[in-house]
Amino acid sequence: MSEVANILLVDDEPGMLRYIRTLLEVDSHKVQTATTGEEAVVQMQKGLQPDLVLLDLLMPGIDGLQTLEQLRKIKPGLKVVMLSCVNDTRKVVQAMRLGATDYLTKPFQKAELDSVIAQCIGAKNASYVGEVEELCDDVFFVAASPAMKKIRSQAALVANVDIPVLLLGESGTGKEVLARLIHKLSPRAHRTFLKVNCAAVPADLLESELFGYEAGAFTGANHAKPGKFELCNKGTILLDEIGEMPPLLQAKLLHVLQDQTFSRLGSRSVIKVDVRILAATNINIPEAIANKRLREDLYYRLNAFTLSLPPLRERKEEIVILLKHFMSRMSESYARPPLPLSPPLIEACLHHPWPGNLRELSNFIKRYLVLGDETLAVSELQPRSDGGGGLNVDAAGKAAVAGAEGAGGLKSVGRSAKDEAEAEAIARALEETNWNRKQAAALLQISYKALLYKIRQYGIAQTRSAHRLSAGA
Repeated sequence: MSEVANILLVDDEPGMLRYIRTLLEVDSHKVQTATTGEEAVVQMQKGLQPDLVLLDLLMPGIDGLQTLEQLRKIKPGLKVVMLSCVNDTRKVVQAMRLGATDYLTKPFQKAELDSVIAQCIGAKNASYVGEVEELCDDVFFVAASPAMKKIRSQAALVANVDIPVLLLGESGTGKEVLARLIHKLSPRAHRTFLKVNCAAVPADLLESELFGYEAGAFTGANHAKPGKFELCNKGTILLDEIGEMPPLLQAKLLHVLQDQTFSRLGSRSVIKVDVRILAATNINIPEAIANKRLREDLYYRLNAFTLSLPPLRERKEEIVILLKHFMSRMSESYARPPLPLSPPLIEACLHHPWPGNLRELSNFIKRYLVLGDETLAVSELQPRSDGGGGLNVDAAGKAAVAGAEGAGGLKSVGRSAKDEAEAEAIARALEETNWNRKQAAALLQISYKALLYKIRQYGIAQTRSAHRLSAGA
């Protein structure tokens, strides 16, 4: 049972009003009722302060949407659950945009009502601080900041409405994680979730990747192959970096959004699928539309509902949670003891702008775990004297400053320290993997070719690696 709450119930049907009131009073909730939107607004204007409003969507006079808008003007942040006997997707989306917390389709059971109230009221004194919502292997969602709590609430609501969702945000903010959360909370959760990175697949292969092809469709097509949309039937597909999809292919995607049909390459047969489409991008959408990189009609199809993820610098409440979680995960993955997160290190992390967002923070913890040098980790995050990000001179060592004039100045010191740290990380990774360069590249999260280049660049040899590690032990 959820906490006892003050609830305003608004419904123009006397029978439904009595039924819902009875369900609420069984759990000792204090219930005020109104039979019209106007009456509910007047009650709020006179000082009524409900914890939650249960609001019928279809009423005479001012309807549920207008009432919702007026109530939230009186009390911004008011939790409102919409009630409707018709599952009207368009109106549900309008309600979400106006700030509705959730919705219920009538008739509903007491368990459904209790669940919604528990989410709105039962958790009003709780938060996600210190909690990590596991989605699948190595994928988790954290919502400790007000902005992310709102995103979490909106994701839960939109998950049950089978419409496209556009996910916006800087690179590394967690758009794929949010897509997986929507899928997990949706009725399609037991079906397939697939991600297609439109920027990573060459333009001439992306069409066959998405829609499949028949044998003989092109040179090398020796047998038919289903595309991602077929494989994802009844499930959810995430089209990441949608702004990088070629315009001609955008037209075919638009057709899928409109009637859920398409043809494989080399086929005249029409295939019908039932796929929930989520799309993600970090591009400037007005600019992309103006430059014809993104079709305007496709944008409006995808934009049935939009969720914009804030950058990490705007949700600092989550930094400590993420630091601890990444450290726990990575130390377990690499079979190394977790390193301490000291107050100076945490303070440096809280003041760092994190331009690479969660991805940068994850890589920072990985480097710290591999190097095991807290001073170097802190220096990496501390700002320069000119206000920019970069290496802190004091942490890097006064001896380096003393030789800075003859070595090309402060920038040279920064480059030198960075190169030294990078070489050290590579040497340790190579030692850790017994000089298995493919495993070392995976550990460092760089390509095999990049690792080979760095080994040559820094002149790292197996004997040098061993010497460096023994010297630092």
